[in-house]
Amino acid sequence: MKRLGILGGTFDPIHLGHLRTAVEIGQEMDLEKVYLVPSASPPHKTVEPVTPFQHRLAMARLALGDSSFLEVLDLEGKRPGLSYSIETLKEVHNTFSPEPELYFILGADAFQEIRTWKEYRHLFDYSHFVIIQRPGSQPDKIDLLLTNAGLDIRKTKRPDVFTAPSGKTLTFMAPTRMDISSTGIRESIKNGKSIRFLVPDQVRKYIVTKGLYRSHANF
Repeated sequence: MKRLGILGGTFDPIHLGHLRTAVEIGQEMDLEKVYLVPSASPPHKTVEPVTPFQHRLAMARLALGDSSFLEVLDLEGKRPGLSYSIETLKEVHNTFSPEPELYFILGADAFQEIRTWKEYRHLFDYSHFVIIQRPGSQPDKIDLLLTNAGLDIRKTKRPDVFTAPSGKTLTFMAPTRMDISSTGIRESIKNGKSIRFLVPDQVRKYIVTKGLYRSHANF
């Protein structure tokens, strides 16, 4: 059974922090490949404007270059309506044969809001979870995070691994933290500052060529 990682996100724009996290977690979890899945219509970002999907998808593809370990999976751009993770996980299972062992990668901040996700309890029927923690996070904060999620999660012998009723695991990891954010990158561009070495250079060139993030008129 293939062990595959799924890293979803708005990727507006994708940056080196996303890529480094995907590589480190993929290696640590012994995954065959990590798929980056840009969200076409993020359900939790209905207030702030989001760059058109075709630009975010193009930047994600440019960012990976010739990597054989990371790959962009365009699923959500082909579905109408809001991009729900439960539908993406189901579709991934239907796309690959035989069915893969999935590891859904997301940040602790996003996991805190999981009770607001569509059919969130069923997410653990389709995938293991890898939760990105800040380096030095305390165990009591992990327990609080799980309690707030309202899930029947059980401890294992390892302090960083928990199990859901489905038998799927939740693993907490703290990959190398790079103080880079998509929000910060957009602000830098808006203010005329350089984003070199924050994003892959092909992504930087794409942003310049397309004139992205210079004003709200771009969205």
